[in-house]
Amino acid sequence: MRGDGMVMVLRRVGAMLIKEVLQLRRDRVSLATMITIPLMQLLLFGYAINTQPRNLPTAVLLQESSDIGRSILRAMENTRYFKIVREARDEQEFDHLLQSGAVLFGIEIPANFERDLRRGDRPALLVAADATDPVAAGSALAALTTLTRTALLWDRSIPESTPPPFEVRTHARYNPAAVSQLNIVPGLLGTILTLTMLIYTALAVTRETERGTMEALLAMPITPVEIMLGKIAPYVVIGFLQATLIIGAGVLLFAVPIFGDLVLLATLTTLFIATNLSVGYTFSTLAQNQLQAMQMSMMFFLPNLLLSGFLFPYAGMPDWAQVVGEALPLTHYLRIVRSIMLKGSTLADLHYDAIALVVLMLLAMTIAVRRFRRTLD
Repeated sequence: MRGDGMVMVLRRVGAMLIKEVLQLRRDRVSLATMITIPLMQLLLFGYAINTQPRNLPTAVLLQESSDIGRSILRAMENTRYFKIVREARDEQEFDHLLQSGAVLFGIEIPANFERDLRRGDRPALLVAADATDPVAAGSALAALTTLTRTALLWDRSIPESTPPPFEVRTHARYNPAAVSQLNIVPGLLGTILTLTMLIYTALAVTRETERGTMEALLAMPITPVEIMLGKIAPYVVIGFLQATLIIGAGVLLFAVPIFGDLVLLATLTTLFIATNLSVGYTFSTLAQNQLQAMQMSMMFFLPNLLLSGFLFPYAGMPDWAQVVGEALPLTHYLRIVRSIMLKGSTLADLHYDAIALVVLMLLAMTIAVRRFRRTLD
């Protein structure tokens, strides 16, 4: 009897096993998620993530043009941390390039640098760094310690001396003490909003379908655009309240400053919330059930987390990863929130990222409406 009972148990377990395998085969989204998420993590961590970023965009302000100045710039590029991409005409443009985020470093070679060098006066070379991301700036600034010994190694007209013939003065702007909270708290604001807004609206349409209320909704004299706006609008308010709570806690608990315009920050935060809600709503029109909607949301959230510059320096990623990052809302919002809070940037400085959020929002809304119309047919 015991043997017969064990056989029956094994048969029932086997039947359930076959049932689950068949159900998994029918649920292709879940099966694809199980395969692609580990693969995506492997590829992103293996190829895209770099904790020591190289070739960081750098601007140069030449108050004089000389062979020695060019030798110093070549020595800086040879460290592989700096890549000179812009040449500023004056100090105002020099400051603007740093404030707008166009470059992460600025190098200024002052007037009469070569003359003072040959006289033995130890002139100073200024290196300004955008320290809103201490990890990206730290390694590059540390590499400057050897610059004074290697920059003029082949220039025999400059005698070797102790101390070195010139000094490097570094200025870590916007976060001179390298306080990690000043970088993390604005990043957490964007990350939390991304996760919560995606999940809220990803379940919007699929919940109606599973509860059996979709037929009543479709019978109403309402257009797909009106349905989408009606479902998104309440969560915009919730997202704004979340953002207010996080920013308030950051200011009160972690002393995160807000140097920029609060109205501009609120406006662009609302735009970011609407963009994520639109993406989440698009997932809800593509998914067949709430589980699939959640899986799609997590598939979208993972690249946002890894490729936006929140966990790892954006400038240290390969070109293909930066292209993917430009298509993610969180990448643009991190630049916006950090620039407004820590740099006091204006809309003129952030117009590219603001336009990118608008384009991503409209694209997601268009896909959602078209997909919903097919559902109506």
